[in-house]
Amino acid sequence: MQIVLFEDERVTQLYPVSVGKPAFWMSCGSFRLADLLAELDVPLRALVRPHLRAIVEADGLACGLDGSRSGQLLFVNARLVPSVAHLRRVAELLRAGQPGIIRHNHAVLLALVNAADVPAEPLLSAAQAGAALAGLRVPASEEELTTFEYPHDLVRHHLTTLADSLGHRLRRGQYEEIADGVFAAPGAKLGQYTVTDTTKGPILLEQDASVGPFCYLSGPAHLGAGARLIEHAAIKDAVAIGHTTKIGGEVEGSTIEPYTNKQHHGFLGHSYLGSWVNLGAGTCNSDLKNTYGHVNMEYQGQKVATSMQFIGSIVGDYAKTAINTGIFTGKTIGSCSMIYGFVTTNVPSFVNYARSFGQVTEAPVEVMIATQARMFARRTVDQRPCDIQLLHDMHALTRHERQIAGEPLAL
Repeated sequence: MQIVLFEDERVTQLYPVSVGKPAFWMSCGSFRLADLLAELDVPLRALVRPHLRAIVEADGLACGLDGSRSGQLLFVNARLVPSVAHLRRVAELLRAGQPGIIRHNHAVLLALVNAADVPAEPLLSAAQAGAALAGLRVPASEEELTTFEYPHDLVRHHLTTLADSLGHRLRRGQYEEIADGVFAAPGAKLGQYTVTDTTKGPILLEQDASVGPFCYLSGPAHLGAGARLIEHAAIKDAVAIGHTTKIGGEVEGSTIEPYTNKQHHGFLGHSYLGSWVNLGAGTCNSDLKNTYGHVNMEYQGQKVATSMQFIGSIVGDYAKTAINTGIFTGKTIGSCSMIYGFVTTNVPSFVNYARSFGQVTEAPVEVMIATQARMFARRTVDQRPCDIQLLHDMHALTRHERQIAGEPLAL
């Protein structure tokens, strides 16, 4: 038995979050889908878009099928929300061992099949996996499993799954309760004069996470390994902070991926920050319209109703903001973008965005490669050839965001 995580054709709807990482590496409710499924002790493989294959394999996950035509394969759609409920459902399918396909919203989400029935590569690519599985002659059923359809779903489902995810962590991990409802792994520290409120959920501090003095934490909240909260930080109402981060100011209802810094004063609400993001001092976002109405997002020129009253910013990997940047409600900020002033529109990837000052220009990929090298060195992370190539690929894949009628973007 093997589990195969596959990306389908809808994964590009998750840009800018998914342009530089597979959907099963997006964090939601403090978990990534790949990490959650790894708890089942079943070998994992992946079918990903071609530009991601090298980075996924370099980080230890085998790509493609291994050529074996015996046994069973459980295909799991990479857009499946990493929830405890879904983990239990996958475990049930593995125990039952009955071939079958589970679909929802016209997409294959889970498929337990005999390896001999699956088309061999290269016929089975990441983009074709869903269609190929749907064509197999095995029983199919509809089941309302939850998936990511658009980037704002990362915020929506984070808010609904975090409490259960933290309960799951507590059941499996080794934590010491260092304050009422506050659980710490070895090496984690809670600063002096810190106020905690766990009436709505627990607060978990992973190994070597540290909270500075005079902080306020309201659960449910999760601090990843080595995360640092700067003094006077306010973390409240469902926040998940990835490993190796530095966070200050006020954060509410948000996910922050590893290696991202929001060190200074400023508000971040109901948002998603990718990895290696840096928010300059005083950067704030709005997560509520002045009308108190539901927020509509815009993706690839199309408006999408969220039915959410609170939604802030979706920020791609490697984005940076200058001091005192102000981000309007419900905006997406592309990967590798540099932001200045007020953000009143969505921001493409690889741009210098200073629209309020009358300028938007393309950010050369060579500048981002040099920036990446400096950032990695500060965290003692090696810059590998696959990291550099990924930036080139991300730049090429997002070129359409920066060009109108084939002309370079300029304002």
